Amino acid sequence: MIDKNTVARIVEEWLKDKDYFLVDVTVSPDDKIVVEIDHAEGVWIDDCVELSRYIESKLNREEEDYDLEVGSAGIGQPFKVLRQYEIHVGKEVEVLTNDGKKYTGVLTKVNPENFVITIEVKVKPEGTKRPKWVEQDVTLAYNEIKYTKYLISFK
Repeated sequence: MIDKNTVARIVEEWLKDKDYFLVDVTVSPDDKIVVEIDHAEGVWIDDCVELSRYIESKLNREEEDYDLEVGSAGIGQPFKVLRQYEIHVGKEVEVLTNDGKKYTGVLTKVNPENFVITIEVKVKPEGTKRPKWVEQDVTLAYNEIKYTKYLISFK
């Protein structure tokens, strides 16, 4: 079986001095290799082809046959690495917590321990008849959530 760490090392070699970053590498028991990369401005098919050829040049099909798929992390898919959070600061995201709460808001701050989204909540100020919308920051640790994903908007 092809080693996942070997594939990750090969991908990191190709990524050196590029603005792309590695999101995930999976290798199934039947040697299907799936490599996901991302970039702040999107992933170009030509770069996926180039990376695929680079990986193939470093692996020996004579020793072990494999299927190889190289692609982007995918819009609307949950974030897997910190860098995905970083490139989406200022954008609208959806977060589902481990206890089932769902938040939709703007990703405003990111650090290695947690992240902050700004949501809108309806509050009724004392002495007023009508509630109004106000912004509220929600800080979440990565281990408190099931997923965070970029929210695609067609407004």
